[in-house]
Amino acid sequence: MNTAHYKEIYNAWFRNKRRRHLALVVAWVVVLVLFFYTVLFSAPVHFPQASLFKVKSGMTLQEIGASLQQRNMVRFAGVFTITARLEGGNKHIVAGEYLFSDSENIFTMVNRMLHGDYGITPVRVTFTEGISSKEMADQLAKEVPDFDVGTFLVEAQKKEGYLLPDTYFILPGADPETVMSLLEHNFNSHINDLSVVQTVARSGNTLSDIVTMASLVEKEASDTTDRRIVAGILWNRVRIGMPLQVDSVFPYIIGKYSLQLTLADLQTSSPYNTYTNKGLPPGPISNPSMDAILASANPLHTPYLYYLSDKKGVIHYAATYAEHLANKRKYL
Repeated sequence: MNTAHYKEIYNAWFRNKRRRHLALVVAWVVVLVLFFYTVLFSAPVHFPQASLFKVKSGMTLQEIGASLQQRNMVRFAGVFTITARLEGGNKHIVAGEYLFSDSENIFTMVNRMLHGDYGITPVRVTFTEGISSKEMADQLAKEVPDFDVGTFLVEAQKKEGYLLPDTYFILPGADPETVMSLLEHNFNSHINDLSVVQTVARSGNTLSDIVTMASLVEKEASDTTDRRIVAGILWNRVRIGMPLQVDSVFPYIIGKYSLQLTLADLQTSSPYNTYTNKGLPPGPISNPSMDAILASANPLHTPYLYYLSDKKGVIHYAATYAEHLANKRKYL
């Protein structure tokens, strides 16, 4: 066997050794990558599946990470924070309630929070016309899971009359501020329509007075024509200094409806009592529909000064108190 042959054997052995060495290095790299992924980025073994996680508005990445770690949804809060910061930063995290049906790694969780991928079907909520803020809060408590009703009610009562009744799609656990924004934005988009703006301007009344009047009219009449007639009667009473004397304020004041009222109830001390105070109440008693708002901004002027609803809900009008008493005897 000559020298060249030995050299060829050596070179082959050396090449095989380099290949084995390279393969060993690659194997170790894969092992280390899998190790660090498993330890740092993968979901914990006891990840709470089918769980909701709420990102509140204004939460920092550190707060989100700490909360996730506390609930055993990530292994290390710091790894979540760094990953989120590298992916998009705190300003791009979308607040809301997230449903995690299965175990998810940090990369997937961060990506979902950056894109607002809640994984939850919104709840369809329909508010009836003339609903009060308190009634809205009660309805949200029943229909929207994990909703902060207390915070919503405090803010909604400040906006009574300006939260438009409509159908909304609300995510479970949505921030009260988000829901308030939906309601207010819908009201503003309707009230700022050019035709509405012109109608309000022609009325000679302020928008706040019109909304307050509309909250009464909404409860007193159910169709557009009657609403316009009733609005004309009530505006006329305001003009001549006659108390409005509408029963619709009492559910707002004491929780009683017309058929439940006593003579003592009519004397209840409240600035909203339209029997003991002249003029409009200090603010809306409910959130009226756009139909009631437009009827109050564009009332029908009639000779009537009185009205009543019979047992079938039909409204009967009278120009004098004597005629009104006759209607009472006839229809009530």
